[in-house]
Amino acid sequence: MASPDARARTRLGYLLSKIASGAPAPASGSAAAAVVATAAALLQKVAIRSPKWSGAEGAHSRAEAMRLRAEELIELDSLAYLAFVEAVRSGDGVEAARQKTIDVPMEIAGSAAEVLRLAHELETNGNPNLRADAAAAAILARAAAATAEMLVQVNESAGLRGARGRADDPGRASAQSRDNVPPSRARTARDGRPAQSAASRPASSRNRSASTGSRSTRPGPPRGGSR
Repeated sequence: MASPDARARTRLGYLLSKIASGAPAPASGSAAAAVVATAAALLQKVAIRSPKWSGAEGAHSRAEAMRLRAEELIELDSLAYLAFVEAVRSGDGVEAARQKTIDVPMEIAGSAAEVLRLAHELETNGNPNLRADAAAAAILARAAAATAEMLVQVNESAGLRGARGRADDPGRASAQSRDNVPPSRARTARDGRPAQSAASRPASSRNRSASTGSRSTRPGPPRGGSR
């Protein structure tokens, strides 16, 4: 019988291999949810190792709930997109299926915002030696929120453009810069704290910095389709 660690490696490897495949899904939405789950798992670690903080137990419970829901969203995003592909092909229930491809990324963005708020809380109150882990969780949550917000925008606009794009499914638009996208209705990681980011503060006593890095160059505007 496989050990829990072996089963976990199998699940992660399976997810990554499916994302890397030519299948329509899982893709960027599932990847964003997986990043949220990873960030929440980091916060569980920080909470467990912060026994001197009276709020550690509650923080751990919150982080665990966030992680488990994010794990569910990995699958839900994939299912929502595949259902949309099928609806477009059949011509039945297209609008309801498209709405699901909006609702799931919106929840992913909301989950990322919750993780970010907890990351700030743990960075302030948790074990100072794990401050870099809390900061890393905040960075991951921001990235996941940005991805999910972009997908909400792309999938909302798909209703106006119609489904077209990739050869075998209602195409996914390339990831566009959030600088060129109006804010979505989804809750964002910016809801967490408008002041100085966790990543921009000094590294922890564990001597690991959590730098946000340089601004990346992102692909151009979407070609159309659902995402």
